[in-house]
Amino acid sequence: MIIRTSLVRILSFGFASGICLYPFVLIGKEIEVTERLLNHEKIHMKQQLETLILPFYLWYLIEFIIRILQYRNFEKAYRNISFEREAYYFESHIEYLNRRKRYAWTGFLDQENPG
Repeated sequence: MIIRTSLVRILSFGFASGICLYPFVLIGKEIEVTERLLNHEKIHMKQQLETLILPFYLWYLIEFIIRILQYRNFEKAYRNISFEREAYYFESHIEYLNRRKRYAWTGFLDQENPG
């Protein structure tokens, strides 16, 4: 279910257009809802389901902390979280979820060999 809210800017520190909080997809009020954006958030929904939801958020936070220490840059740290790397890489591939393998995001953990 899609919810239009200005909370997206606050929750993402101004970096995200949308946020998937299973089973909801929050989209910023001023953001155009595109197929690409929805696909990005659907990829996150799949990631959340396969990690049993709560562990997704814990892993996301831990990996973000590691990336912020690694890069010392908020945006670069956010963009290099494995969940985000998979979602950004495949957001334009609308059929991706039909062929996606379970735990595909783990292929994006290695900085030297994403995907």
